[in-house]
Amino acid sequence: MVDVKTDRPHILLVNPWIHDFAAYDVWAQPLGLLQLGAGLRRHGCRISYIDCLDRFHPRAPGADPGRRNGRGPYMKTPLPAPPGLETLPRRFSRYGIPTDWFERDLRALSPPDLIMVTSVMTYWYPGVAETVRALKQVFPTTPLVLGGIYATLCRAHAETHIGADTIVSGPVDRGLLAILEAHIGFQTQPAFDFEDLDDWPYPAFDLQHQIAYIPVLTSLGCPFRCDYCAAHRLQPRRRRRDPLAVVAELEYWHRRYGVRDFVFYDDALLVDADTHALPLLEALVRRTAGLRFHTPNALHIREISPQIAVLMRRSGFATVRLGLETAAPDDGTRLDHKLARHDFESAARNLLAAGFSAHEVGAYLLAGLPDQSLNALEDAILSVKAMGIRPILAYYTPIPHTALWERAVAVSRYDLEADPIYTNNAIFPCQREAFSWEALARLKRLTLS
Repeated sequence: MVDVKTDRPHILLVNPWIHDFAAYDVWAQPLGLLQLGAGLRRHGCRISYIDCLDRFHPRAPGADPGRRNGRGPYMKTPLPAPPGLETLPRRFSRYGIPTDWFERDLRALSPPDLIMVTSVMTYWYPGVAETVRALKQVFPTTPLVLGGIYATLCRAHAETHIGADTIVSGPVDRGLLAILEAHIGFQTQPAFDFEDLDDWPYPAFDLQHQIAYIPVLTSLGCPFRCDYCAAHRLQPRRRRRDPLAVVAELEYWHRRYGVRDFVFYDDALLVDADTHALPLLEALVRRTAGLRFHTPNALHIREISPQIAVLMRRSGFATVRLGLETAAPDDGTRLDHKLARHDFESAARNLLAAGFSAHEVGAYLLAGLPDQSLNALEDAILSVKAMGIRPILAYYTPIPHTALWERAVAVSRYDLEADPIYTNNAIFPCQREAFSWEALARLKRLTLS
């Protein structure tokens, strides 16, 4: 137990390996984990951080952090495919640093009082399990807490398959001090208002070996409840930051560390634009010349007015992704409940008129939905291309606790409820006969032609 009078507790944060058929750093950082790291430091804790996906590890081959606006490939090691997926014509791998590098880095640390591990995709849990086993081998008596998306959506599975001492579901922020007290006896008063997003310290990106880009949240939660999305489960409450506080954070990272690429992680960046996105974009135009902004999480199409489009262009948005996502089943039902065809046509016209090119603007189309036909998806691709926008196939992942989950379970050729490994979008778990590998390859070529 920590002596609260004399000792600063040592907390180890770990971003685990990925086990998958494919993985690439498309602006993917454990923002939540590093936000907790900053909060822990503010409360007097000593923080260590190991990123098992670290592209800039000191032992790794040199990589240019400025290339492709911060994106790049992970190191990888081939692995046997999971049971039931051995016959797929794809290579399964561990993505991230070699296991001996991880062990060496762990043994170089002073023993931590507490270990906190995050998790992301539900089907990546084998990488989480391997990471936890490695941690337990080096620090067998240190309490280990697992949180994140997988821990929230598949809590029962995590409790029986990962080996963590505690599983935390949902946002950890308000329960952070309770976790410290419960596991290591550390008691302290709140150093900031946990409810106020602007009162939190900036995430601990300085713990990284290299800052290639900065993820930013201007808000949490989403007012919509799309059938395929679990945002409402992961962030039940909608909260927003002051737009000027967001701009101040961007200025800090640029001034202090020279960062030029910023990635908005919001689920609803443009919602309620008059009071949020508009003042944010206007401040970006005034104060952040030369920076580049990216929206891989997709923007709500209905909110892209001519004014919003012009401000996005002037402020430096370089990668714009639209959440069309409605290459839906042939019965005409809508999965996202938030737009109609004319909304997309209007957004596309506004973006192109503002000076964006098809190279900069892409619209996600879900592929592999339950009951989705090849013809419906092909028609959607052609419709997007006709508007001068680049279609991007986004492979559907069945997610527990979403409205579409039961239908996905019913049509899948895998037992989705038995093992999250079968929800991997790379295997098209809800694929019917028409969605052959050859047909999907043809559709992908169609998006590029």
